[in-house]
Formats: sequence, structure tokens, C-alpha cells
Amino acid sequence: MKILVCISHVPDTTSKINFTENDTKFDNNGVQFVINPFDEFALTRAMWFKEKQGATVTVVNVGTVATEPTLRKALAIGADNAIRVNTEAIDGFSVARELAEVVKNGGYDLVLAGRESIDYNGEMVPGMLAALLDFSFVNACIGLEIEGDTATISREIDGGKETLTSNLPLIIAGQKGLVQEKDLRIPNMRGIMMARQKPLTIVEPINSNPTTSITSFEKQAAKSACKLVDNVDELISLLHTEAKVI
Repeated sequence: MKILVCISHVPDTTSKINFTENDTKFDNNGVQFVINPFDEFALTRAMWFKEKQGATVTVVNVGTVATEPTLRKALAIGADNAIRVNTEAIDGFSVARELAEVVKNGGYDLVLAGRESIDYNGEMVPGMLAALLDFSFVNACIGLEIEGDTATISREIDGGKETLTSNLPLIIAGQKGLVQEKDLRIPNMRGIMMARQKPLTIVEPINSNPTTSITSFEKQAAKSACKLVDNVDELISLLHTEAKVI
């Protein structure tokens, strides 16, 4: 079984975010980038299939040379090889088109991705990719088993969980539950050294034109100061006169 895991290169949530050029450009200075957490769940599940069923695992990213450390980390975790599509990821549709070309050329049986990336939270690329390829698609996946050419998938729905079956090829958009956080892998020294020898292939884009553009960024409004109250009567008065919630 050939598995492709789509990897997004995203800012660590602890990084301080700033914008430049009149709030039209994201400022990378001082920002630590990591594997998108939802994609890391997908990669960890792919590693299980590699170890238990002999699958081969390729990771792919649409991005510039700046994303290669993130791909190298995925290789250090245990992926067999990596592909970088040499273009900036500008919008969801252009990224999906580039990934579709990689899938077509690679003949993959299973494509795993995170439900969304934590930078833009678009939650659109896996579904678009499935539509472009005419593959079966399951979103919000929290469980995946494969026997032969048949996959059994669990996903979250309103008020519960749904279990589905599908034939391969298949695209999965995973989230927490696909694996548990305790199962996520930290690259060890041996993995880091081996990652340096694993192939990282650079492919040129198909020049799909972005359909959207960024006009500006805006930070959330700063939170107001916290007021501590140790008197119930005063608290009730403030909720009534200032917060106006009672």
C-alpha cells in the first residue's frame, strides 16, 4: 500500500504573530514553524500502517525551500521519502490542484491529511483534492483500519460517531482521535541522522493560478483588564451596571 501524507508548514501556536507592509504580509521573523498538528495525527497513523502492514509512506508539501525543515522532521519521524512542490501555498484550490498532480503521478492508494491547518483554518484542501481526483473522501476522521482494499473509517458527526466502509483509493481528513496525543512521535537522534539520507524530491508546479488573494490581516482585539471581586453584592452590581448581562 502506498500512502501519501499531506503536510502543512505552520507557525507554532506559542509564536508571537506580527504583520508588515501595512498589515498585508505575514512577518516570519522570530516565528518557529512546525508540522500542522492535524497532519501530525495523520502521519502517525500512516507510520502504524508502515510498521504493521508494510506500507510505504511519502510526505508532501506545497511550499518554498523554507518548508524543507518541516519535511525533514517528517522523514525523521519515519516517512520513507518526501516531495516538495516548489511554489508558495497561496490558496486552498491552487494547493489542491498541485497535490492532485502529485497523487496522479505517484499512484497512491491512500491520501491522509489533517482536517485543517491551524494558521488559516480553511478546512477545504482535502475535500477539493478528493473532488479533483474523484476519490472517496471522509472528513473529521477519528479512526481508520484497512484490510486489503477495504477501509473501515470512524468519523465524528453531530451528537455521535459514524462508522463507514470504503474501497481504496481514499482520501482521509483526520483529527485528534485518529491517534491519541500520547502516540505522537518525537524524532530521535537515529531518525534525524537517517532523515538526511532519505530522498526529498523537488517538483515544479503546474502553474495553477490562485483564485483568491490576501487583502490584509487583522489581530484580535486585546482583552480588557481583569477585575477581581471578592464581594457577592459588588459582583452582582457590576454584572448589572457594567457587563449588563443581568
